[in-house]
Amino acid sequence: MQYSGVKWKKVVESGYPMLFFRGINSISVDPKGRLAIPKRYRDTIAEASENQLIATIDLHSPCLLIYTLDEWEIIERKLMSLPNVDPKTREVQRLLLGHATEMEMDAQGRVLLPSLLRDHARLDKDAILLGQGNKFELWSQEAWDASRPEMLVSASAGQVSESLASLSL
Repeated sequence: MQYSGVKWKKVVESGYPMLFFRGINSISVDPKGRLAIPKRYRDTIAEASENQLIATIDLHSPCLLIYTLDEWEIIERKLMSLPNVDPKTREVQRLLLGHATEMEMDAQGRVLLPSLLRDHARLDKDAILLGQGNKFELWSQEAWDASRPEMLVSASAGQVSESLASLSL
């Protein structure tokens, strides 16, 4: 294990800071579009990115992806390094980068979600914040409840990809 020079963060062999968000959290979105990040994540976010978060749309599900600024910058560099003359690449860049929105977590742990992003995820009052390692997924409760059973069936049936076949759970 190493430590980086800018801030003393753990660095894994890849050279990137080690963040790990896990767990499922029922949260509320207030009428102004604010949500409170659960307390157990706040210190990690503050240390990793000085309370700066980035939200963008998910291309495959009706949810939002929320990254710390540091993690998003890694993804952003990867996206920008792709040849944008390829129409599909350009489309992905346009959607992910175009919807990427900076958010700052306030002293109460709240962030304000822009209405365009809330509309994409059909966020109303009740929501699910799902830890996914280096990011969170933010789902409306309704969309999560509708999608989860399908995901469970899909994950347990059919062909398993080569990368999953070697995973022992």
